[in-house]
Amino acid sequence: MLTQRSDRVSDTPSPGDGRPTYSVVIPCYNSSRTIGKLIGLLSDVFAGMGASYEIVAVDDASPDSQTWPAIVKSADGAPVKAFQFTRNFGRTAAVLCGMAHARGRWIIVMDDDLQHQPEDIPKLAAMRDHDAVAADFPFSERHHTLSQRLTSRLKNWFDFKVLGTPRNIRFSPFIMFRSEIVSMMLRSHYRHPYLPALFLHVSRDIVSVHASHAPRMDGRSNLGFVKRLNMFSHLLFNNSPLLLRAVAVAGAGFAILAIVIGGYLIADRLISARYAPGWTSLVVIELFMGGAILLSLGIIGEYLIRIIQLGEQRPTYYVRTSYEASADETLSDASVKTSAPVRRA
Repeated sequence: MLTQRSDRVSDTPSPGDGRPTYSVVIPCYNSSRTIGKLIGLLSDVFAGMGASYEIVAVDDASPDSQTWPAIVKSADGAPVKAFQFTRNFGRTAAVLCGMAHARGRWIIVMDDDLQHQPEDIPKLAAMRDHDAVAADFPFSERHHTLSQRLTSRLKNWFDFKVLGTPRNIRFSPFIMFRSEIVSMMLRSHYRHPYLPALFLHVSRDIVSVHASHAPRMDGRSNLGFVKRLNMFSHLLFNNSPLLLRAVAVAGAGFAILAIVIGGYLIADRLISARYAPGWTSLVVIELFMGGAILLSLGIIGEYLIRIIQLGEQRPTYYVRTSYEASADETLSDASVKTSAPVRRA
């Protein structure tokens, strides 16, 4: 249970506390050309706010082999922690890794491509009497492709229907959480975690603020259609029995339809005395029912796979190496973490 909190939190750490006010978690993937500028902009923003901060950058095993050196190089003179995964585990895993190692009272998550503007952080900070503050990018102002806009709308609709997200809230990759809430979120034992579901399981105290959305400075989005589809499947299978209930409703509907059709055929046979073999209709019905059964088994099987994966208790990610700017060097091989499960964060 959360302790009573004040409406405002000072930007100055408490004496002897040592904790920064803000931690900025940045999941990185092929961001060698943008991460340095982003870290510089963040430093300027927090200096203007007079706030203590740290940056937690997580390299999700970028294939360009340049992102990790760029992070280490950019960390010179800035309070930066960096972690590199053994392989690509996805954006959510990178965010959870950053959250697990963040020390700030407020934890801000933002992308590495400079589409999220650091200049909007004071807008989020102004609303920090809530458990979470999401940056809201109106669809008409987003620099996204048509497919990205459509999938975003679909995701928001399912967030509302499946998770019960407030109607006026659109979850965003640019969001700020209270650290106590993050600690509670990290206790969940999901094999494929979904960030909005983790938060809404803990709290519903979330507001949104209008923020600007800039064009990408380099390359194209790494969150393609397949990754968006995987994220969507995590929402449905990990956080809702919606599909199982749909299968049950469909099965009851098919049973009622079969009874109605069977009664009609019997009555027609007794009254009209005409008889038609109807081989074509039988074949169509058999194919339809067989397909429906296989689809139902596939949905049930997908839930069983998730249950098995949860029982295996595998970590969500593995860290190959880590770096702290204050140490001015990477950790020694003896200190390299080989696993960092979310449940132990």
